[in-house]
Amino acid sequence: MSEYVAEHVQDGPGVRTPKGVLRGALKDGVASFLGIPYAQAPVGELRFRAPEPAEPWEGIREATSFGPTAPKRSYAPPLDALLPDPEVAGDDCLNLNVWTPWPAAGPDDGGRAVMVWIHGGSLIHGSSAVPVYDGTAFARDGVVLVSVNYRLGVEGFGVFPDAPANLGLRDQIAALTWVRENIAAFGGDPDRVTVFGESAGAISIAALLASPLAKGLFRRAVIQSGAPSARSIDVARRTTEAIAARLRVPATAEAFAGVDPERLLAAQTAVTGKGNPVLSSHTFHIAVDGDVLPDHPGDLLADGASADVELLMGTNTDEYRLWFVPGGHTERVGSLAQRLLLRKGRISPRVAKVYREGRPQEKPGEVLGVLAADKLLRIPQNMFADARLNTRGAAATYLYEFGWPSPVLGLRACHALELGFVFDTLDLPETRALTGPDAPQALATAMHAAWVAFAKTGDPGWRPWDPARPVMTFGPGLPSLVEAPREAERRAWEN
Repeated sequence: MSEYVAEHVQDGPGVRTPKGVLRGALKDGVASFLGIPYAQAPVGELRFRAPEPAEPWEGIREATSFGPTAPKRSYAPPLDALLPDPEVAGDDCLNLNVWTPWPAAGPDDGGRAVMVWIHGGSLIHGSSAVPVYDGTAFARDGVVLVSVNYRLGVEGFGVFPDAPANLGLRDQIAALTWVRENIAAFGGDPDRVTVFGESAGAISIAALLASPLAKGLFRRAVIQSGAPSARSIDVARRTTEAIAARLRVPATAEAFAGVDPERLLAAQTAVTGKGNPVLSSHTFHIAVDGDVLPDHPGDLLADGASADVELLMGTNTDEYRLWFVPGGHTERVGSLAQRLLLRKGRISPRVAKVYREGRPQEKPGEVLGVLAADKLLRIPQNMFADARLNTRGAAATYLYEFGWPSPVLGLRACHALELGFVFDTLDLPETRALTGPDAPQALATAMHAAWVAFAKTGDPGWRPWDPARPVMTFGPGLPSLVEAPREAERRAWEN
C-alpha cells in the first residue's frame, strides 16, 4: 500500500504514487486527477487478456483530461440525445479518475471515505467521461470519488475458448485493487471504500459482491437500478458466436484479435442493435465462468456471500419508460402483443392479471413495461434484501425508490433519471437532457447527502430493511419512508 502523501507540483496539485508523480487541476478546493492508468493498454498481446498492472512513468504525468474510453458506439436515436456518451480516442482505456478535497488528508489523519463509481450502459456504452458523473460534489462534501473505465462489448464480455471470460469485470477488480493500493496518496482510506453503480454498473457490483476475487476490496455497496444477473457460459457465448458469424471468422480470441477494432465494432453494433433492449436480438452478459463467478451471483449472495458488506439499493418508479417511450413502443403494444411478450418473458398470467387490475387506466404497453422492470429489478432486489435479512450477522440493507417524474417526452421517473440527483449535477446541460430545466435542487441535495452519509457511516439516514419492508421514496415533495409499497404486485410474484 502507498504511504505517499499529496504535495504541490509546480502550478497544480500533485500526488506521488508508486508508479510516478501526477499533476492534476484545482478548483474551489477540489483537486481532480483524470485519466490515471490502472492497467496497461489492452492492445497487441494484451488484447482479450486479463489486465496487467500499469507501467511506471518518468517525470510528471499530466492528469487534467479524461483518458481514452473503451471502444464503443453511441446510443441509437433517439436515446443518443438523452444519454450523452462522449468518446475519447486512444488505446489506454483502462484508466480512472479521482476527485478529492484539497489539501488531501495525510495517512496520519485516517483518510476520508472513498466512493468508486462503475458506469452503466448495457455493457456496450458509457464511460467515466460522461459529464453527469463529475465527482466534484462528492469531494466538496468530504468524499474521495473515483470513477472507472473498463472494457465493453465483445472486448470486455466476449466468451472465447482461448481467453478468460468476464474481462470487463476483471478490469473493475484491477481498478479496485489500484484503489486499495493507491488511494491513501489522495487522502482516502482504503478500508472505507464504497463501490456504487447503475444499470449494467449495478449488475457488475452484484457480481463483485459474489466474486471471491473481489473479496475485501470494498466495505459498502450501492446498487442503482440493477440486480444479481448472469448467464451460463454457453448462453453468454451466443452473442460472441453471432458476431463471429457476421465477421466470418472463428469464435476465438485469436481470430478476433486479428480483426480491426472498427470492423469489430461495426459487426457488434449490427448484432446487438446498439444496445436498446427493445430492439436487440443479442446482448452481452456477465458469465458464470467458474473463476470470477463460481456460480450465479443471486445464488451466491443468497447463501451469504458478502453478507458483511453494508448495502444500499433501489429502483426508479418508471424504469421501462426510457426504453419504451422514445421509440413509441408503449403505443404499439396491444393486448395480444402484450400476452405474447409476457409468455416470451415467462411472466405468468396470474401475475399479469394482478398488474392489469391494479392499473386499469394504463395501456397494455405500459403494464408490460412495469411487469418487465419489476421482474428484472424490483422483485430480485426485494428477494436479495429478504435473503440478507434471514442471514445471521448480515450487515444492514437499505432500499430506496426514485419517483420524481421528468417532464421530458413523458419519461416520468425513468431509468437513469436519478443519476444527476445522486451526483448533484442538475446544472449541467447533459443532465437536463433527461430532467428538463426545472428539476428540484432540494431533492438532489437530499439524495446526494444520503449517498454521502452511507459512504461515511453505512447509514443513509432511514430505517434499514426489516419485515415491514421500509423503502425511502425520493419523489415530488420531501423524501418519505413508505412501508411495503405496491405490496399486492410484489406478493403476486411469490411462489
